[in-house]
Amino acid sequence: MKLYAIILTYNEARHIQACIESVRFVDHTIVFDSFSTDDTVRLSKEAGVEVIQRQFDDYASQRNAALKSVDGRADWVLFVDADERVTSELATEVQTAIQDPDFVAWRVPRLNYILGKLTKGAGWYPDYQTRLLKVGSAHYDPARKVHELVVLDGAEGTLREHFTHLNYETIQQFHAKQQRYSAYDARIMFQQDIHPKPQNFVLQPLRQFWWRFITLEGFRDGWHGFRLSWLMAWYEFRKYMHLRRLWQGNE
Repeated sequence: MKLYAIILTYNEARHIQACIESVRFVDHTIVFDSFSTDDTVRLSKEAGVEVIQRQFDDYASQRNAALKSVDGRADWVLFVDADERVTSELATEVQTAIQDPDFVAWRVPRLNYILGKLTKGAGWYPDYQTRLLKVGSAHYDPARKVHELVVLDGAEGTLREHFTHLNYETIQQFHAKQQRYSAYDARIMFQQDIHPKPQNFVLQPLRQFWWRFITLEGFRDGWHGFRLSWLMAWYEFRKYMHLRRLWQGNE
């Protein structure tokens, strides 16, 4: 079984070398780059891996293009984000999993470090990601351009070992990404002909906070969990503000 690692990148010079080193166990590594303007490509080539560049349009299309690029070369693909690391324990489990004929994909749990803290509540654990895919038996739903959805022609298994995800190193990164997500989700609601109601601006953020902090046990992370839950409630409010502006024609 030929196993390839694919790392999607755009301006990931800070992370790319460590990420590549963590996947040295695979048969071949491809950095699938969106025309980075920093040293990502140079550092990747210096590390001895293949670099393919494609203009980014959306995540689903980028991952599908990456899968197509290895068709006929690889039997399995392990997708790894540049800010993720594959532990030695996960590497061993991956090599065993691809020998199992009963599955065409495996989902991998992630340990998320948010603002430098391991975060196990508020929805960030186990944070399963379907990333180990049998080539020819999996593709990404083109309609899901963010929060990609894998479509499988067969069964999916679950691994025990984890990715290490160095997620949101600064509060500025957190705000930037959540702003994009809230605007994207609002546009999806707009396309579905959903109109915001006055109560949505109060009840939905409160529900979001309760869900994150109580139901998903954000309280386990103390003040850190409280802050994350509150921030996610704020961006739920922002989503409905985006939606209102869309209906007003102001966005």
